Amino acid sequence: MKTAIRCCTLFIAALLLLASCGYRNPNIYNGPDRTVYITDWKNRTSELGINTKLYQSLIRWFQNSKSLHVSAERQGADLILAGEIKSIYFPSRSYGSNNIAVQGRMILTVRYILKDLQSGAVLLEEQNHAFGEDYLISTDSAVTRDNENDAIERALKDLSQKIYQRCLIVIPKLEEMRQTAAESKQEQAKEPQAEALGR
Repeated sequence: MKTAIRCCTLFIAALLLLASCGYRNPNIYNGPDRTVYITDWKNRTSELGINTKLYQSLIRWFQNSKSLHVSAERQGADLILAGEIKSIYFPSRSYGSNNIAVQGRMILTVRYILKDLQSGAVLLEEQNHAFGEDYLISTDSAVTRDNENDAIERALKDLSQKIYQRCLIVIPKLEEMRQTAAESKQEQAKEPQAEALGR
């Protein structure tokens, strides 16, 4: 009983220490409320449904933050996250006896953009984000295919997490980017007036 009380006390003390140090979960956005319109990404590969799986995984990540709201519609959203799965490739990676492949690698390439719908400013853009996962090759083609599917599932989960984390870095800069875009528009509007006065 004393051990349980001691463990509970240590756990509470550790939580208080983390709170006092300003610990912040890097996977949660705590800024002003933002609505993100996530499009259904285009699938340029022969793997059917891979874009739907990525879409669902992205939504699950964005739902971790109470201040971020996911929208299925563009209207009323602050930001748009759009992209496409460009390619998927399965090169053999290592070989065993008799020169038979025993380990493969799945390489998934995507492109995506996070854009402010109000100002048109691009917060994040990636043209060729390649992501790889290893898998075992079996003498049984059905087992190999299952291993390939597992590698795809792991890659989609890891990829959606990385995209989400990259978005969390730039979303807090939204107001600053909007301010910069507004100032730039004001400067551009002043230039024709200055030219007209100089004539």
